[in-house]
Amino acid sequence: MAQGLLKKAPSTKTSTSSKRPSALGPKKGARAIAPRKKKLVDQKKLTKKYSAGLIRKTESSLAEKAGHLEMLQGGKKSKKEGLEMKDGKKK
Repeated sequence: MAQGLLKKAPSTKTSTSSKRPSALGPKKGARAIAPRKKKLVDQKKLTKKYSAGLIRKTESSLAEKAGHLEMLQGGKKSKKEGLEMKDGKKK
């Protein structure tokens, strides 16, 4: 085995004042500026409503195709449970 101590890399001292705090700068996520004009606000609301509807429809169609997945709501299992609840009996 080799004898002696391992050489350590020289440490460079960095001052804490040179580092920028993590609170500064843009946050992660949506970086869109919200509209202020009434017409644009209403347009944004409609867009959000329609896109949410499209996403819901897409997810439900995917759930039907992959009905064995329990995470997706609207699959085969949830339809069976819905029919059982209508009949008034549950397993």
